[in-house]
Amino acid sequence: MPQRPPKRSSQSPEERAFLERYDASAFDRPSVAVDVVLLTVTDGELNVLLIRRRDHPGKGGWSLPGGFVRLDESLDVTADRVIEAKAGLTGVFVEQLYTFGAADRDPRTRVVSVTYYALVDATRLSAASTIEDGERCMARVVVPWVGETGGAATAVDATGAPLPLAFDHADILGLAVQRIRGKLNYTPIGFQLLPETFTLRRLQVVHETVLGRPVNKDAFRRRMLATGLVEPTGERERAVGHRPAELYRFTTKSAV
Repeated sequence: MPQRPPKRSSQSPEERAFLERYDASAFDRPSVAVDVVLLTVTDGELNVLLIRRRDHPGKGGWSLPGGFVRLDESLDVTADRVIEAKAGLTGVFVEQLYTFGAADRDPRTRVVSVTYYALVDATRLSAASTIEDGERCMARVVVPWVGETGGAATAVDATGAPLPLAFDHADILGLAVQRIRGKLNYTPIGFQLLPETFTLRRLQVVHETVLGRPVNKDAFRRRMLATGLVEPTGERERAVGHRPAELYRFTTKSAV
C-alpha cells in the first residue's frame, strides 16, 4: 500500500481509524515531477541549462533539469535538489512558475510537472560545475515573440542550430521568459543575474537581454536610480581598458 503522510498528534481516534483503513490505491494517481528553468545572462545573451536525455522518450535530445517528487519531500525541496544535482548550485533564487498538467504531455504515463525558474549570475554558474561535458549545455534562448506576448521559446546551440526539447519544455521555457520580463521593472529580480557589485551599463545589458530589446541609456539610468533599488558602492572597476565606471549594488537582495 502507498506510503501515508505522518499522523498528526491532533487526530481524533475516529480519524486515525479512518486513515488506517483508507486505501489510496483505489484511485488512479498521476506522477508529480518538478522541472526547473535555470537562466543566466552571458555576453548579452539569455542562456538556459539543458540536460541531454539518456533514455526514451526523446533519447539523445534535450530537456530542462527535472526530477520526480519523492514522497518525503516538498515541491520546493525537490526543486533545490534538482538544481544541486544538475547544476552543482545551492542557495539559488528559485520561484514556482506554473503547473503543466496536459494529460498527454508525457508518453510514459500521466505526469504533472510543477515548474520553477531559477536565476543565477553566469560567473557563479560556471564556477559551480563543468557545463560543457556532453550531457549538459548552456543553450541560447530564442524568443519569437515581443514583449509579454507569450508562447513557446527555442533553445539553440553555439552554431545557432535548434536543440530538440522534450515534452512541453519549449512552452515551459517561453513562460519563464514571459514571467521574468513582466517582473523585471517592478522587482529587483535583475540582482539574481548579476554579481554582488556591477556597473549601470551591465545592469542595462541584463535588462535589454531579458526584454529582448534596447532601452534608452539615460532614461534607464535615471529610472533605476530613482527607484532606490541600487546604490553606489564608492568604488570603481579595476583592470579595464577604458575609464573605470562606478560600481553599484542592490539595496535589497529580495527578488519577490
